[in-house]
Amino acid sequence: MLQHTWNSLPADRDSIDAVAANGLEYRVIDTGDAEVFDPYLQAEMRGFLGPEQSVERLGALRDGLAFRRFTGVYDPAALEPRQPVGTVNSWITEVALPGGGIPLWAISGVTVSGTHRRKGIARAMLEGELRTAAAAGVALAGLTVSEATIYGRFGFSPATFGDDWTIDTRRARWIGPRPDGRLDFIARDRARDELAELHERVRATRPGEIAVWPGFWSRLTGTAPGIEGAEKIRAVRYADPAGITRGIALYRLSDEGPDFTKHELSLLYVLTETPDAYAAIWRFVLEHDLVSVVKAHLLSVDEPVRWMIADQRGATVESSEHHWLRVLDVPAVLAARTYSAPGVYTLRVIDPLGFADGVWRLTIDDTGAGEVVATDAEPRVTMTVNALSSLVLGGVRAASLHAAGLVDGDPDVLTHLDRSFASARTPYLGLWY
Repeated sequence: MLQHTWNSLPADRDSIDAVAANGLEYRVIDTGDAEVFDPYLQAEMRGFLGPEQSVERLGALRDGLAFRRFTGVYDPAALEPRQPVGTVNSWITEVALPGGGIPLWAISGVTVSGTHRRKGIARAMLEGELRTAAAAGVALAGLTVSEATIYGRFGFSPATFGDDWTIDTRRARWIGPRPDGRLDFIARDRARDELAELHERVRATRPGEIAVWPGFWSRLTGTAPGIEGAEKIRAVRYADPAGITRGIALYRLSDEGPDFTKHELSLLYVLTETPDAYAAIWRFVLEHDLVSVVKAHLLSVDEPVRWMIADQRGATVESSEHHWLRVLDVPAVLAARTYSAPGVYTLRVIDPLGFADGVWRLTIDDTGAGEVVATDAEPRVTMTVNALSSLVLGGVRAASLHAAGLVDGDPDVLTHLDRSFASARTPYLGLWY
């Protein structure tokens, strides 16, 4: 992890000048000053169509988020000049790559007020984040998005995907393993603490997962102040025969309505370390008494549970992109992961913003280690920085992007490139940030 105090990095000068042309101010705020931070948080929540936050909830948000770097765009002429008309926050975390990990400039809370569209605010904020990250020596940026049409113009592209499942429990009869070990209900505060420990053990093995931030597990388990419906969150824990926690699930049951046998179970989060934990928790969920429908969001696109139910058509699955990445430093990113096959590739990367632009030779040895240098050689493959950012985790194929017109190169070279980049485990991010 880079030892930067990221929230003390200065506001980007180019972005300051860009918004000033429209009479606006761009600045990094002091998260230790509630008189500044509370109006900012209200504006950010409004940008995501959230309600006005209570004093209690604002206090919890301040405590949980103050470690981040918050940048706002302000209109001095507005009726409420303390509330920004543009928001973005960021921090440095770590993202898992195949066989390794790398610091990630995580970006969140991007909003622009509906009263200030078409003033270059989003561009100033996002380009400012990328310039700040690059200047701090961070090679990769990432975000999860509410509007997927915005971020491609800044070089971001999907690198992981997620599935939402709706399961008819009558059709999805369990035919999977029935492992030893035990399941127990646990209190939400215990789930909070054990999830933190379990996630730290698991995340490095899942390309695309990130190290979470302070307060995340409190919010997810409903143990933070002001979480609506927290009392309905239930936690179940699987321990192996040695008594070690290997899996935890959080879920909520709907009100029963007129038929007490037809509750809906919403699986809020599931984290497992072993196949036994995975099977035990999913069996518990699908065989839960008085439940007719299970809904689970943001699952992997390669869930084993598909093969553990009698009728796969009893599950309706909808997919969407999830974790968007943006390469800033090609040699640093490509050298940080390991590869599945040796090879030498000369890649032309096109980056209109300049960070990743150039011709690069990637040399992968027999151990899977990669080395990248700039070169004057003729490129064998040409791609945008967006395409490279999708390929980094090994879950997107260059051949598919070639068929879509996003990568140019000899098909045989692309086939070999896909063999090298392929990840042994499907890339996945099980949370929003």
